[in-house]
Amino acid sequence: MAEDQKTARALDGIKILAFEQVLSGPFATCLLADMGAEVIKVERPGVGDVIRSWDSVVKGLSSGYVWLNRNKRSLTVDVKKEKGKEILHELAKKSDIFFENYAPGVAGRLGVGYDTLSELNPRLIYCSLSGYGQDGPYRDVKAYDLLIQGEGGIIATTGYPDKPARAGIAIADIASGMYAAIGILLALYQREKTGQGQFIDVSMLDSIVSWLGYFPHHYWHAGEEPARVGMRHHYVTPYGPYLAGDGEYVNLAVASASDWEIFCNKVIEKPELLEDPRFATVEGRRKNRAVLEETIENVFLERDHKHWLEQLKKAELPYGIVRGIAQVLAHPQVAARKLIREAESPVGKVPVIANALKMSASEARYDRIPALGENNDAILSEIGYDAGQIADLRRDKVI
Repeated sequence: MAEDQKTARALDGIKILAFEQVLSGPFATCLLADMGAEVIKVERPGVGDVIRSWDSVVKGLSSGYVWLNRNKRSLTVDVKKEKGKEILHELAKKSDIFFENYAPGVAGRLGVGYDTLSELNPRLIYCSLSGYGQDGPYRDVKAYDLLIQGEGGIIATTGYPDKPARAGIAIADIASGMYAAIGILLALYQREKTGQGQFIDVSMLDSIVSWLGYFPHHYWHAGEEPARVGMRHHYVTPYGPYLAGDGEYVNLAVASASDWEIFCNKVIEKPELLEDPRFATVEGRRKNRAVLEETIENVFLERDHKHWLEQLKKAELPYGIVRGIAQVLAHPQVAARKLIREAESPVGKVPVIANALKMSASEARYDRIPALGENNDAILSEIGYDAGQIADLRRDKVI
């Protein structure tokens, strides 16, 4: 492959003006920046994105900021000032996408709403990401990932029977950020045919509700609210981590009739379970989960985890272990897939997790994580401001 082909990226030449903060929005634009888009991140002068102050674990930098803001350029602008608004208007004229994830109506009140910017640039794709969307009775309700996990059914279906739990990662933020990135790519593709931009309305609640999978169908057709089942699957058993005799968990999935037969005969060596009519079907095993799980758990406690992993491997059934973060980062497959990369930052090179997309003709990049306002002069120069004007903007605290 030629060198120019190796460095080509799918979104080279696409310009994104990101009026973003914290997690969901920066996650979306980070995915796009990795693939070549130029992202200008608009931050508050002297303060920056609020996530910059959440911790200082990365050699003085915030872990959240490092995670979400590689490959971006930082521009500090006080958009409440008229001259700050003018800067964003000039940038919007030259941008392909305007992205914002503030509460509905905030961008409009600040003079950077869809109606204003689309008039300046009819080809502009404008993406708004919010907690509950741009309309409906919850439009103005404040939203955080935890709250959306509760409102969207995640907490009710996660945890143990006596205690619910939130998902350990910010899945509502991440889900909505992924939908936003997909929506932007679809709008870019449509613009190739129509020449026109459009408005994209992404909601954290919509995103999570769309992830509920089979739960709504069990409610619609069986009147069933899903019970919390801890580390097990709601509808398939045996499925999940089982504690071995040495205190380590073994993860397994028995998802078909043939797998159930192999599991009983070759893994736990309990062929008598195949003769028990209570366990003859997936639904039967689920209805009789308590007695079946107790039997399997007791069997797994008889041997160490290495024995069970070997049994599952020989039987050619799915298996794995439950890894902590240190073990994940040292995972041989993580190394083989080059999932840990390095990016430059104000404190030198720092490790980052790679973009999960691997495309043969569009190589992800891992460039600099910017300091607050690091790119002010360069960005303003690109849209026609001279050194004196930039000095005036700095003096007037516009930037």
